[in-house]
Amino acid sequence: MDVRRATADDLDLLMSLGERLDSELPRPPYLEDPPGGRRSRIEDVVADGVALIAEEDGRAFGYLLARYGGHDQTTLYVADLWVDAASRRRGVGRELLRRAGSEALGRGVTHIVLEVESRNSQTIAFLEHLGFEEAAKTMQAGVERLLEEREPPAESRGALHVQSDDAPAVERRVTEFLPRLVRGVSAQVEPGRAWTVVRIAPFDRDVLRRLGAELSHRFGVTVLLTLEEGAVVRFVFHDRGRMVDEYLSVPEYFGPLPPGDAAALRANATLVSRLTGASPASVRAAAPNGDRPSDLPPPDELYVQIAEALGLQP
Repeated sequence: MDVRRATADDLDLLMSLGERLDSELPRPPYLEDPPGGRRSRIEDVVADGVALIAEEDGRAFGYLLARYGGHDQTTLYVADLWVDAASRRRGVGRELLRRAGSEALGRGVTHIVLEVESRNSQTIAFLEHLGFEEAAKTMQAGVERLLEEREPPAESRGALHVQSDDAPAVERRVTEFLPRLVRGVSAQVEPGRAWTVVRIAPFDRDVLRRLGAELSHRFGVTVLLTLEEGAVVRFVFHDRGRMVDEYLSVPEYFGPLPPGDAAALRANATLVSRLTGASPASVRAAAPNGDRPSDLPPPDELYVQIAEALGLQP
């Protein structure tokens, strides 16, 4: 594998790689680039930013585009990062980001910044493994929907379950890590026979998810189990710091997903069985998927059903 800087002669190649990236992402509800805008943007990055191509035997299978000063003068903003599906898990994305970071150091850059779909759990886990942390959320809303009168969604709730009966040790770790993740949040740690339960107030799924990743380095396995907006149930498994499985009862409840991402939100019964001791058949029976919440048992019942199948406290 070779990672090289792109030149003006690579514009057509970068355009084609960008189209392949777009084909794997949910189509946004608005026009991101005006006609000709993408080519102009790529030209600017090739001339003044960081444009990298990963290739082997003359075949390009990954690329990165980043511009300096995307947030302030000490940042490098990665606009595009893509690796062909057949070449993933070979360290290509990591090498592209490391090469970009090496080039940026000479410009006084201290941080690399990028955006990722909040539903793209695999990419988020990859970036967290490299040391990226969530710094902000990008929110969007259609103007017409914003002006509609609608009932607010039901409150979300849930807890982090740590595979340990040493509640004092879990509490010490929570006390250490939680202030690094967010301020103004309190934690309650509840002992159990095989799992120690961590709840936070106010509830924040993303904070619990990141706390789960941290605690799994010390305790091995953590499970985040949530009931969101009173409509869908989610669980997220971390094992030794890595996110290894995520389930959402209605995969496209929060918006359309590429087929592969939607399929990835089905429970991996074999893996869950290995980590919890529950039988694969009981996991499959307890954690079904549907196209809409009405396809499934009532959400409160589904939440309890999954907790009991996994041996967790609802």
